[in-house]
Amino acid sequence: MTTGNCIFCGMAGDPAHPAPIFRDDMVFVLRDINPKARVHLLIIPNQHLASLGSVEAGQIPILGHMLLVAQDMAQREGVEQSGYRLALNQGPDSGQEIEHLHLHLLAGQKLGAMG
Repeated sequence: MTTGNCIFCGMAGDPAHPAPIFRDDMVFVLRDINPKARVHLLIIPNQHLASLGSVEAGQIPILGHMLLVAQDMAQREGVEQSGYRLALNQGPDSGQEIEHLHLHLLAGQKLGAMG
């Protein structure tokens, strides 16, 4: 997939797109259209990174920023105390459906154990 036909790149490039619930100069946040928990947000970098495997050293600040935004979103959603899960799927076997790196924040209910 190229950035030209990447749905997330299209949203990142359209500052008037109505879907993001948060946006800054590095990331934007959406509610997942197929939620796996009561709160299911996607934290997505504006820059096209196909997957974690494509991140280079100069892009590491984006990953750290994604975690800080996740923390802020958990607070805004009122789930920072009850708990939340962050998941980053890498490749098709993990369930990565869109070839643009994104972090899932799941919360708002008791989540099953992983593993």
